Amino acid sequence: MHFDIIGEIREIETFARGSSIRELPRLRKTYGVGSWRKRKGIAQIRLAGGVVLLAEIHWYEATGIGRKEFKIKRYVG
Repeated sequence: MHFDIIGEIREIETFARGSSIRELPRLRKTYGVGSWRKRKGIAQIRLAGGVVLLAEIHWYEATGIGRKEFKIKRYVG
């Protein structure tokens, strides 16, 4: 599902890092070697149809590589 993040992501938490990430070999192959972390936060998003919602999103992040593969996990409130 395509969506755009509007504004800042807040309440950011890291819940997996390094070898705790199941997708680590694929991330390294696709984006490069880095200190990978799986993170989550709350952000306002705009769906493809123009609807704006508050959602919990998850993504992978590595220093020097950036944030990759955002996913909507659930809608909040």
